[in-house]
Amino acid sequence: MATITPEELNLLIEQTYKVENEFNELKASYAHLQDTVEKVVEFLPNAIWILSSDNSVFLQNSKARELWELLKLLEFKEEDCELKFNSRSYLVKSSSYKDKVMFSAIDITEQKRKENLATMGQMAAHLSHEIRNPIGAISLMSSTLKKRVIPENIPIVEEIQKSVHRIERIIKATLMFSKGVEAQKKELKWSQLKESLDMSIEYYGYSKEIKFIFPKDDFILNGDKDLLEMLFANFITNAIDAIEADDNEDGRVEIKHEESREFHIFNIYDSGIAIEDEKELFEAFKSTKLKGNGLGLVLSREIAQAHGGSVDLCQNERKCFKIKIAK
Repeated sequence: MATITPEELNLLIEQTYKVENEFNELKASYAHLQDTVEKVVEFLPNAIWILSSDNSVFLQNSKARELWELLKLLEFKEEDCELKFNSRSYLVKSSSYKDKVMFSAIDITEQKRKENLATMGQMAAHLSHEIRNPIGAISLMSSTLKKRVIPENIPIVEEIQKSVHRIERIIKATLMFSKGVEAQKKELKWSQLKESLDMSIEYYGYSKEIKFIFPKDDFILNGDKDLLEMLFANFITNAIDAIEADDNEDGRVEIKHEESREFHIFNIYDSGIAIEDEKELFEAFKSTKLKGNGLGLVLSREIAQAHGGSVDLCQNERKCFKIKIAK
């Protein structure tokens, strides 16, 4: 049996230490690489699952952990696809490398919503254009008819005119939604706006005793008269509908005005039924009213924003909307 010299033993020990150091360095590098990969995966905006050949989870980020139930559906998807899960839409992509399979799921709910809104807006605008001409003819003929019918039939013609006025408001709102809101601002008095609102109320029509309380003081606004008329008329007609749906036989709509250094501030109150779903108040084409088309509040907010302001619910117990218009 060959004997190992001291020199050979020292060399063997040195080689062992060297191999151990290299192994530790390699192990540290792998740990660092794994940590970097996990941080990158965690940073990604979509849910990521990496599965081993036995379908166990090799790696996942926190978004994937939140959607762990979605993973059961992904295991059966080999091609890119869209999935609905918990009322949300997800775009799913997959890829494989050796014995690993990666699934990616990104939330595209907002993107789908915008695409659907754009499609609905285009369809609504087309229908509005088609309806506009016959409605104009009906409006003209009803005005002529009102002058010729016997007095007993005038209320019938007036009801026709009110219905036409409602349709014209819907057409105007739909076309404005499809084109976008642009304000042509100039100085106008509140009294001018109030006169137009009084006329809109008269045309809108309602069956209950409703008291309207508007600011008595006159003041100057810097804005687009037609747009501001639409903004306030939307809230007033919504208030009328809410009062009509209430059990009481009368109601009250009140607009209070105050000023800050930068804004005209209007608080609009009504005694009608409470708001059912605050989350969908400013969602286009969603309405809790039988008469609504779901655009009134959306356009009102856009009109206020076009005037450097905002529309929000008041932060108190009484039903109220707060409108700000920049000076």
